[in-house]
Amino acid sequence: MHIHILGICGTFMGSMAILAKQLGYRVSGSDANVYPPMSTQLEQQGIELMEGYSEEHLYSEPDLVIIGNAMSRGNSAVEYVLNKGIRYTSGPQWLAHHVLQDKWVLGVAGTHGKTSTSAMLTWILEYAEMKPGYLIGGVAKNLPGSADIGDSIFFVVEADEYDSAFFDKRSKFIHYAPRTAILNNLEFDHADIFDDLDAIKKQFHHMIRTVPGNGLIISPYEDANIDSVLKMGSWTKQQQFGIDVGEEICKKLAAGGGVFWNAIQLNNQGSEFELTKYGQGTTGEVMSRVVVNWDITGEHNVRNAVAAIAAAHNVGVEVPTAAAALMKYQGVKRRMELLGEIGGINVYDDFAHHPTAIETTLKGLAAKLDSEASQTRLIAVIEPRSNTMKMGTHQGQLLKSCQTADMVIWKKPEKSGINFSALVSDSRTPAYAFNEVEQIITFLEEGCRPGDHIVIMSNGGFEGIHDKLLSALDRDSLRSSY
Repeated sequence: MHIHILGICGTFMGSMAILAKQLGYRVSGSDANVYPPMSTQLEQQGIELMEGYSEEHLYSEPDLVIIGNAMSRGNSAVEYVLNKGIRYTSGPQWLAHHVLQDKWVLGVAGTHGKTSTSAMLTWILEYAEMKPGYLIGGVAKNLPGSADIGDSIFFVVEADEYDSAFFDKRSKFIHYAPRTAILNNLEFDHADIFDDLDAIKKQFHHMIRTVPGNGLIISPYEDANIDSVLKMGSWTKQQQFGIDVGEEICKKLAAGGGVFWNAIQLNNQGSEFELTKYGQGTTGEVMSRVVVNWDITGEHNVRNAVAAIAAAHNVGVEVPTAAAALMKYQGVKRRMELLGEIGGINVYDDFAHHPTAIETTLKGLAAKLDSEASQTRLIAVIEPRSNTMKMGTHQGQLLKSCQTADMVIWKKPEKSGINFSALVSDSRTPAYAFNEVEQIITFLEEGCRPGDHIVIMSNGGFEGIHDKLLSALDRDSLRSSY
């Protein structure tokens, strides 16, 4: 059977293409933006990639076309599918019918941290030799790819709230019916498809309705938006997790048969923390306590780790085993990934899609740099590329999100509702805005110095700025050596 995927280089669709290939299907796909790491991963799997959305890509008459949610009416490939009567479906629907049936699905939902938490959870299960299947919206360094069919009943899926397709406006995660569900956090996002926060809450509650009574919902302590969703109705047992919550509160929350997970950060960068599980008996006593030393930073990643441990424990992984796995966890590509160090200048890549993600990532790196007591500068290079950010919906939050950096450089997207003049003039830290990537590279070439840490933040390819900057810095380094 031949499956053709429209939008194949998206993080979700690319991962799904790998699963289809492993199941024995012939897989091809089209995308307007073919760039690493997803394009490289797909090519290594022997999946044929085509640039653009020409109807000619469909002349081979595939048996089924899977249409990504970035596709809409008017797209030439979509119109060809409809006009020719070719069978089609959405990615989440195909996944539910062909992969998730009869699986114990562990779904990771939330505005932020889905990819990192899914990768941590999958790695913990893999480390515990549980041979999970998984679909992650990124490439985890501990795993061979972003998806694998696995060899057990357990399947980890990144449960996204974005819509399924132009013909199915339900959130993707409605299709997954997780037995173990992580609700990491909830903020307003995706303003292109949701009118307000209440509309997103409604979709989250639709997903909660699919979690069976003998399953588990894992959620953060004192998250008002998550709490309001759960108050709409829940028929499943729940566990909560928190950071630096007082012991008496932990015991109270776990009393009477409940469970509460609490992490105490042992340093300000989040690279060491103590995790305690409360819940023994009627008074919420300590059930286990471990210390995690790992190479990942940021309080947000500590939260991700606690949620992952709780979910893994729900399917039988002992807490010390999960902690040992995290101490070998290497992270996800494009999540504060160090791409190179040239002439004392470090260049990172980070997949930033929301102001909160920008803020927490920069704070995590800033804390690490402060702990090293070195004379460094943190420079953020940001392309506000998501539909919500480009609409200008997060104008105020964008300004606040990057104030931890010592310098901020904005790339202006085309047709943007963002007031970049205000972002620059109102910033407490030096800020600049440019129309072209080449202008940014020239600015950095002329102004960077040894000890600088440059974080490039975008949820897209950013016109290849990463390699272009590294090449420019390498040329400068060679010139200075003569």
